[in-house]
Amino acid sequence: MNIRTETENDYERVNELLTQAFSGQEEAILVQRLREDGAFERELSMVAEADGIIKGHIMFSRASLLDGDHTHRVAALGPLAVLPKYQRQGIGGKLIEEGKRRCLSHGYPLVFLFGHPSYYPRHGFVQARNHGIDVSQFAVSDEAFMVAELLQGALHDLHGEFRFHPAFENLG
Repeated sequence: MNIRTETENDYERVNELLTQAFSGQEEAILVQRLREDGAFERELSMVAEADGIIKGHIMFSRASLLDGDHTHRVAALGPLAVLPKYQRQGIGGKLIEEGKRRCLSHGYPLVFLFGHPSYYPRHGFVQARNHGIDVSQFAVSDEAFMVAELLQGALHDLHGEFRFHPAFENLG
C-alpha cells in the first residue's frame, strides 16, 4: 500500500471513490469546493494506492479556532473515504496517521472532525467539547465533534469556537 499526495490526474478516480464510499455526490462536491477555494495544502490530500487502484482518500483543510481576539490556525479532517470492498483493512487508519504526521509538519497543532464516535477515538481523537472547544457553525453531537492533539499541550492551551472553511457550508 502506497500512501502518496493526490495529483490532478487522480481527481476523477477520487471523485468516483467518494461517490461509491458515501453513496452520493455531497463529499465529492465538498472536495471539489476545497480544491477550488484553495482551502487545503496539496500535501494534505492523500490517496492510498495499491496495484494501480486508488483504494482510499483523505483530505485535511484549513480551519480556525476563534478565541476572543485570537484566531488559531487548525486543520479539519474530511472527508475520509475507502472503497467499500477495501474497508476494514486498515487503509483509513493509515491515511489518518500519515495525515496527522503531515499536518503537524505543516504547523497545525490540532485536527478537528465530525465523525463516528466508535472509529476515530482509535486514532487519537477525543470529544472536543470536553476540552473547552465548541462549534456553532453546524449542529453536531458531543460524541461526533472530535479533535486530535498534534502538538503536545495544544488541547490545554487552545480553546474557543471551531470553524470549518466556508466550503463546508450549504452542501446538499
